[in-house]
Amino acid sequence: MKDEQHRFLSISGRLPARLTVEQVAWVLNCQPHDIAALVSARLLKPLGNPPVNGIKFFCTEDLLEQIKDRSWLTKVTNATVLHWQRRNGRRKDRSAYGSPNGHSSVLAFSDASDRQ
Repeated sequence: MKDEQHRFLSISGRLPARLTVEQVAWVLNCQPHDIAALVSARLLKPLGNPPVNGIKFFCTEDLLEQIKDRSWLTKVTNATVLHWQRRNGRRKDRSAYGSPNGHSSVLAFSDASDRQ
């Protein structure tokens, strides 16, 4: 947060009406890259219809209501863990084939068959 924003919010004593991804992450005590997973899991809904790679804003009042609900917080935690388990699992699957992009080398296969 910029120093000017911090001073303004300290004086007003209120959060802004709209929160950015980074600000939502601070409120939820998670990383900004986790917010995309929560939007995909439909646990967070950005305001309006932002483009896929556009800036997303979230309603402060809605978020403050949601964080009071323990079952919603459990869903957030589980969705985040599941997202990263899937992402890391795909990465392990790709490396099991011996190539970083997950594709087997055609040359390596043809060289092995030529030797026999």
